[in-house]
Amino acid sequence: MDWITAAIGLMGGFMGGLLGVGGGTVYIPLMIMLKGMNVHQAVGTSLLTIVFTGLFGAFFHHREGMVDPKVAILMGIFSVLGVWFGTKLSIGMDAILLRRIFAVFLVVIAFRLFIMK
Repeated sequence: MDWITAAIGLMGGFMGGLLGVGGGTVYIPLMIMLKGMNVHQAVGTSLLTIVFTGLFGAFFHHREGMVDPKVAILMGIFSVLGVWFGTKLSIGMDAILLRRIFAVFLVVIAFRLFIMK
């Protein structure tokens, strides 16, 4: 068994259940840093992994009454369009540029969350 991969999965699943994050914010940086994946492969692998995290996380949260189905369905429908466009853009993008865009995104989101009241 690849214990690094298992640990990444455990951490992503834990953070997914705790905070609703896991895919991009946990899986991608850890796969790049600990598995040596390039950013494109980490993104693709993360998207497939999110299927498991999302299904089980949504099930457990729904069971506790913590899901707004109307919001989830509308966001889900439009996320298909977003992921199609994002994938087309990402695949042709230089890996270093993509990794830097991702890093800036994480910093901006972290800063915004930190200063919110």
